[in-house]
Amino acid sequence: MEESEIRNRADPGHTMPGGDKRDSMTQTESRIGLQGHGPRLSKVNLFTLLSLWMEQFPQEQRQEDHHSEIRRMGLVVVRDSKVVGLHCSGPELHAGQAAIIHHGACLADCQLYFSRRPCATCLKMIINAGVSQISFWPGDPEVSMLRSTSAKHSSSHSPPECITEDAALDAVAAEKLKSNSRPHICVLLQPLAPGLAQFVDETSRECDFIERMIDDEPGLNTDTLFHRERTRLLKDFSRQLLVRTSQQHREILTHMGLENFCVEPYFSNLRHNMRELVEVLATVAAAVPLQHYGFYREQHSTSEPALASSLPPHHEGLSQEVARHCIIQARLLAYRTEDPKVGVGAVIWAKGPSAGSDGTGCLYLVGCGYNAYPAGSQYAEYPQMDNKQEDRQRRKYRYIVHAEQNALTFRTRHIKPEEPTMLFVTKCPCDECVPLIRGAGITHIYTTDQDRDKDKGDISYLRFSSLKNINKFIWQRSPTSPHHANGHVGKHSRQAEQESHSNKKLCTNKSHDSTAVS
Repeated sequence: MEESEIRNRADPGHTMPGGDKRDSMTQTESRIGLQGHGPRLSKVNLFTLLSLWMEQFPQEQRQEDHHSEIRRMGLVVVRDSKVVGLHCSGPELHAGQAAIIHHGACLADCQLYFSRRPCATCLKMIINAGVSQISFWPGDPEVSMLRSTSAKHSSSHSPPECITEDAALDAVAAEKLKSNSRPHICVLLQPLAPGLAQFVDETSRECDFIERMIDDEPGLNTDTLFHRERTRLLKDFSRQLLVRTSQQHREILTHMGLENFCVEPYFSNLRHNMRELVEVLATVAAAVPLQHYGFYREQHSTSEPALASSLPPHHEGLSQEVARHCIIQARLLAYRTEDPKVGVGAVIWAKGPSAGSDGTGCLYLVGCGYNAYPAGSQYAEYPQMDNKQEDRQRRKYRYIVHAEQNALTFRTRHIKPEEPTMLFVTKCPCDECVPLIRGAGITHIYTTDQDRDKDKGDISYLRFSSLKNINKFIWQRSPTSPHHANGHVGKHSRQAEQESHSNKKLCTNKSHDSTAVS
């Protein structure tokens, strides 16, 4: 691999092809040392994280690694620094093939972020489409080089991994395609911004999804639950995304024609940067634990909440696994925010009439966004204070473009009235966004309702409760949970349950304070 490609990975400020030296994903210019501007994901790491997470997209026909040489892969398509496609491998189509089917010639001048190095079959079509850049994580590639000589599950007593002939031939073809292609094919991984890992950990432990669990069950030790979930996810992601040993990784890089990455310190930096991203991904995902919780349709009667699978066909919701996956996409986007205090992410998916052969089935991306200041302006030109600031002229609310607004503004396709269109947003939509959501034709909202019916002066959440003709799926305790009370949803319906916990809360405050989220 060329020295310039190594610098692209190692130097966060390296100039991108066709771009300038600044981080072009920002809607505004950041100024070093600005007070109040918290750490945020770089655009490179955001796109990489989304591709890694898309590799985990839930599928009914899941292939076990030892049954196939083809590894599942996630892909993010970016145009003008905006995400225009989220894809993953399916039962028939590879992620790259799915992108060709969905975008065709519109891939010209796009940047593609793969969770693995694509196979030669995908690479030749992508290059032919005229993309400007292809980035990938050089672990075990799409045509796996970690095929064991045994059909059994790997263990400490398994025979050594072998490089199959098909994997070796595919690596040679991919390298030849790279060396003769116009697109910039590279590895882009950057160190996390100082303090970002701690910031992600703290905000994940205090996010609305965790807060809802604390409200419902004040005695619940959410720190223990969060730690257990994060540890489990970190183990799973590390096994899938990080090659098991350094020596195996070096051998794979050599067979892929990437010997230069085996040289220290590049090799250690490469694995370190990816491990940082894997840890961030596990932390963000751990904040939405499905244990005893999920997204259930809001009811206005005393009947139990409707699970997604029990809805009428046109208004059918999603499985809990897919809904959770999409809300975590929104949570990842939220860490790109320019709001110094509150990060919000939103992603919109539509459900087509029939399932395709790619990994997302009936779903196709409509748009995604995060809250940020208007494009083209400089950060710090606008007020950044919240409603605790006495001087209302110094408050941010009239200047921040909300995540839902950005997702609708930069959507990749029209919203069709005959197709269910689902908005996943990490906070309850405010009064400013509710009319836009209704006017755009959104049919489903997946969110929390922690701010429902609150009036904070400059920003209020009063309209969400009266939002009609839209299916609202609220993050709440499962109706099958032994702790579930009354069997219906909504903040008002929780009040009686919370009152029943009041005596317990008084008794447990002292012991709970030592482990509670601050």
